Amino acid sequence: MHIGIDISPIIYETGVSWYVYHLVKNLLLLDKANDYILFGGSLRRYSDFKKKTVGFRGSFRTRFLPLPPTLLGFMWNTLHTLPVESLVGPVDVFHSSDWTQPPTKSFKVTTIHDLTPIKYPELSHPRIVSVHTSRFKWIKKEADAVIVPSQSTKKDLLELDISESKIFVIPEATDPMMKPAGREEVQKLKRRYRISGKFLLAVGIAERKNIERVIEAFERVRAGQDLRLVIVGEQRVYIEPSRGVIFVGHVPFHELPAFYTGAEAFIYPSLYEGFGLPILEAYACGTPVVTSNLSSMPEIARDGAILVDPYSVDAIAEGINSALQGAQELIKKGKERVKDFSWRKSAEMTLAVYQKSLG
Repeated sequence: MHIGIDISPIIYETGVSWYVYHLVKNLLLLDKANDYILFGGSLRRYSDFKKKTVGFRGSFRTRFLPLPPTLLGFMWNTLHTLPVESLVGPVDVFHSSDWTQPPTKSFKVTTIHDLTPIKYPELSHPRIVSVHTSRFKWIKKEADAVIVPSQSTKKDLLELDISESKIFVIPEATDPMMKPAGREEVQKLKRRYRISGKFLLAVGIAERKNIERVIEAFERVRAGQDLRLVIVGEQRVYIEPSRGVIFVGHVPFHELPAFYTGAEAFIYPSLYEGFGLPILEAYACGTPVVTSNLSSMPEIARDGAILVDPYSVDAIAEGINSALQGAQELIKKGKERVKDFSWRKSAEMTLAVYQKSLG
């Protein structure tokens, strides 16, 4: 088979970027029978595609074009014209990206990581809502297979009238880099970001990450303790420095293991997640986790985390205290749970979806 994959998101260092990178890398290592065509479109970061794929090994060729994502989105999601074959040549399977749904005569596979823009449009930028709404229209009409990372997201799709026979649950996994950092590495990180003493960690600033309630809960837990809250992501709300909240902004991916390892607990009471990969990242680094009892998070966390009502500050605060008191047991359970996930397994399951094109 000739299998085309849109790897356009790979250059942006988001969760979707790492999904594309690890999936494609493992598919190429696993699959010696088929040929792959890796497509990417970007105007400003066109040269980054070669950098991101330099370590790939296997039978593949590339088709990288200086086309802005907004143009491709308009052509494919809005007008739904310009068949992908006109850009990559004949393919038997085409696996589309998180942003675009091109017309194609091939077996059409797409991945939906979560449905935030459609289920909770008030939590997303209007442009993102518009893009995903247009794309979803074509997924419903034309997709042969829809890959989702959790049973929770599958349930969301069923509620939106996607046929169950088209939905395939394929969990994601952590980066091999996600493992406990050494004490010296953690200390260097704390000096670099001027973090003194013990700290809790939160990752993500988008509205659905529930940061304002996390901060309120931290204030209650912190009373009488030398404890700080470190938040990875760009600061969106003003916080008095004396309150012990430290926004470190966007950090390089390779620093995340030291942040997880150095934290007393990872606080992740998100309002909605399609998968919740940071839960597994914290598990892999030996960090106790507090997360939500909603959407995919209980499914991914299992009994390795403290589950809380994300809409209750009291519940989040109580969850943090429970995690701090029962840290060793949570760390043990988390390390066992993370073993259930691997990119090799994800690639095997994805290849099985591609092979459905053979009938």
